Amino acid sequence: MSASHPHSIEDRLYILRKRWEQYTADGRFEQFIEFAVAVNSLAEYLNRLRLPGLVRLCEGLENAALMRLGDPSTHPIPRADSLALQRQLDTLIGSVATSRTPATDRRQPEPAGSPANPEWIKPRTVWLIAADSKRDMADALSRQLQFFGFTVHAQPWAQAALPDDKPLAVLFVPANGAATEAEFAHIAAVRSHCPASQLVYLGVKSAIEPIVALMRAGIDITIPVDDQPALVLNCVLDLVQTNEQEQYRVLIVEDSRVAVALIRRTLGEHGIDTEAISDPARLLEVLESYRPDLILMDMHMPRFNGVEATRVLRQMAAYSSLPIVYLSGESDVGMQVEALRLGGDQFLMKPFNPVLLAAVVKTRIERFRETRRSTRLDGLTGLLNHTATKSRLKSMVEQIPDGGALTVAMIDIDHFKSINDTYGHPVGDQVIRGLAWLLKGRLRSFDLIGRYGGEEFMIALPGVGLQQALPVIDRIRADFSALPHAHRGGALHASFSAGVACYPAMQSAAGLTEAADRALLEAKRRGRNRLEAASA
Repeated sequence: MSASHPHSIEDRLYILRKRWEQYTADGRFEQFIEFAVAVNSLAEYLNRLRLPGLVRLCEGLENAALMRLGDPSTHPIPRADSLALQRQLDTLIGSVATSRTPATDRRQPEPAGSPANPEWIKPRTVWLIAADSKRDMADALSRQLQFFGFTVHAQPWAQAALPDDKPLAVLFVPANGAATEAEFAHIAAVRSHCPASQLVYLGVKSAIEPIVALMRAGIDITIPVDDQPALVLNCVLDLVQTNEQEQYRVLIVEDSRVAVALIRRTLGEHGIDTEAISDPARLLEVLESYRPDLILMDMHMPRFNGVEATRVLRQMAAYSSLPIVYLSGESDVGMQVEALRLGGDQFLMKPFNPVLLAAVVKTRIERFRETRRSTRLDGLTGLLNHTATKSRLKSMVEQIPDGGALTVAMIDIDHFKSINDTYGHPVGDQVIRGLAWLLKGRLRSFDLIGRYGGEEFMIALPGVGLQQALPVIDRIRADFSALPHAHRGGALHASFSAGVACYPAMQSAAGLTEAADRALLEAKRRGRNRLEAASA
């Protein structure tokens, strides 16, 4: 395990403990900075994994460390401060260990005659804490969650003893939109007991004060009365889609080798990849090959300065929105304002605080990627759109290891035009969302799920051969045909047909798509509501 590129919670905790042990042994200022950077890295990683309770504990430790950062003359910190930080660190490590208790041996009961539960479809537990007056609503929500693959444990608000099994999420349904003191106390108790779970409060009034009060008690997400139940399902299903992202990439344009070494070390602590150039004349060439998420630009370099380089980039469509953060010893505020006006996004003074540098870089990249990602998502389902689906499949095929497998399915809702014509487009949209939710709930977080167009979807299952994939997709088909879709006159049922193709029988993204599409047409010809596998 490399300290520069931690890949898991265990890696980051190991680095964090080592940094703290080194500081408590030697007491040097530089070691304390490295400890603070390690805490920040862990907080960011926990946030990406959607573990809000652990994020709170980690951010509390980070804030306490930053309050004691000071300068070299203030280190080593007093013993009382060191003991206080040690207690916070021990609490964090203990909570992480508790939240990661293995629970993968549990299985949901299988319906009679259904295929064996595939290995990746793990039970996902949700606690539902509902007031007696909302029991009908809670029962309906429980049935929906169970249909989409969740195990639901219903509890009354007043239950004192909480189960040992830690849930993925806890849903609170109060009697009305305003929580009582006793309910606030119960929320806080659940938050303490389940530090890694997502806490969701249903039926909040749309006002700042009650929402802030709930957040202080430990609630992560509040859902207004009028936005249920679709938001609830979306919220819980999104928790199982971790969407692991590509490594962040930062291009450093800096002529000081000392500054480059310090920047690369600081960002490496957070698993951020870096490339450095000292000559800004090479900027366009390196941008084309490296494709960074952000540029750290020195203000003063030979031949031309950072502002001039930025002005050139802002005239090019490919780089017009790429984040650019200036690094400089320039203290003239007027110069700083002018640099930002001419295309920069932020200005950091040299010598820079490594904790601040890492935070600025990650925040800017996250916002840049989120903006870019929003153009790749389908507005109705939140799945990848047509273009992004094709791009992701191409990337997945390119990354298949020797001897590996990948199964692709093209899915099309049967007689969808007739649904729209008979019941209206809002009901048609509901049917499409229902299939999207079912795919999210039944597939792995790293499987490809995309809305290919209209009523057509594409899924891709890496590392899975045809014989393993067919029963998984067929079970989803059977469950979708049993899913009721409400309309003004009652409920309707829809079905889908699917064509399935597998790598290495087809060895390109285009070949897999075409083969799966031909198999889909064959499934339609043979009567619909069925699967067909492509022939080699």
